[in-house]
Amino acid sequence: MMKLSDMCFDQWFQSRVSDLGKEGRDIARVLAVDRGSYLVRNETREVQSELAGKFYFQVKSSVDLPCVGDWVTVQYHSNDTAAIIHEVFPRKTFLRRKSAGEKVDFQMIAANIDVAFIVQSCHFDFNVRRMDRYLVMAADGGVQPIVVLTKTDLITPEELEQKLAAIGSSAIKARVLALSNITGIGFDEFQRVLVSGRTYCLLGSSGVGKTTLLNRLIGQDAFDTKAVSGTGEGKHTTARRQLIVLNQGSMLIDTPGMRALDLLGVSEGVNQGFEDIVQLSLNCRYANCGHKQEPGCAVRAAVTSGVLTEDRYSSYMKLKKESEYHELSYIDKRKKDRAFGRFIKSAKKQMKD
Repeated sequence: MMKLSDMCFDQWFQSRVSDLGKEGRDIARVLAVDRGSYLVRNETREVQSELAGKFYFQVKSSVDLPCVGDWVTVQYHSNDTAAIIHEVFPRKTFLRRKSAGEKVDFQMIAANIDVAFIVQSCHFDFNVRRMDRYLVMAADGGVQPIVVLTKTDLITPEELEQKLAAIGSSAIKARVLALSNITGIGFDEFQRVLVSGRTYCLLGSSGVGKTTLLNRLIGQDAFDTKAVSGTGEGKHTTARRQLIVLNQGSMLIDTPGMRALDLLGVSEGVNQGFEDIVQLSLNCRYANCGHKQEPGCAVRAAVTSGVLTEDRYSSYMKLKKESEYHELSYIDKRKKDRAFGRFIKSAKKQMKD
């Protein structure tokens, strides 16, 4: 029988059990979410579950709904073949982004992640600026990032060194692993990173080899992949986020490829992802320096002198502007939502009167 601790239920979560109405309920972890249905697992079984009506109607935002990696309290029924979710534990860490399209809201990717593997292919997918976005998202949610470069068999050793140098010159401090799912080079080092009792997550664009890497980890083709295209890149296969228990005693979340990664409310994540620029800004003449044309700007001076690359400066400014813009829009949206809620309550009260 598997213990909760085998699924990474550590002391941090144990100390919060008393805050939840657990009487008569079990603790389980969300393995997958599919259109309002939740696959959860406890010490003995995996079952499909749904939200309790009271919980659903008390939810104020989609962020409050269970996501992959969450711990929840459940009540089993139908001879323990199904369950009702009553509460979600507080999240230790999280990964989230702005919802796709014009909607200004958060979309949860996963929760309670220890390490996020930011996966890029060495072939056509390699992009340091996109890497910055994933690093900011990880920093915002308190998740440790590790960069994983795949498909090293498709480039020369010299080209790999150039890509590693590009990451180094961008002041990215995250650990970098390079491997090939075809030749196996670098795979042993990747496996050594996986520690029992920790939860990991694969992040990256479609076709970079995330699912192939997962299949190699578990030693069988348990998850579908598609043949590479004429460019040497894989094709998108994973359709949903799913949490898998590995033989190493750790857990891993595979995620669908992200075509876009817009960020919302990640001001602190931007600061953590660009600590070098934040440190430079402490020497600016004005405390509220926008690092554009202001006199005495230490950040612009660093760009001019070559201490800071123009590329990294541009990435920082773009992410900072994007985050602030979406954050203001989100705050305005929440104000309108609250105003509408007050209007509904007032209307209901008048109808009763």
